[in-house]
Amino acid sequence: MTMTVRSRAETVDSKEIALTRNRLLLEEARASGLLGAGKDSRLSGRVPSELLAAAKRRAHVESDTELLELALSRIALEDDFGARLVRRKGKIRADIDLGV
Repeated sequence: MTMTVRSRAETVDSKEIALTRNRLLLEEARASGLLGAGKDSRLSGRVPSELLAAAKRRAHVESDTELLELALSRIALEDDFGARLVRRKGKIRADIDLGV
């Protein structure tokens, strides 16, 4: 296992980026009607504590509820860009200059 050493500036930047991503994701979920109404469902499960701790660290959240809202919102709002890209394989003529 290798250890990654990050500077304080990199850590602050990654936290700011994660918090901005979280805020934008939750705003989109609210705008889509997925969040904002009363919480009327309960979700429970058993997961390894290491997985839970790592996910919270990566997302820069403290509570299980906040982590679940982020994870479920991300899945619910996920686009199908990858699948659409793969479906396009072979559909662009080989003689087109893409400038790369």
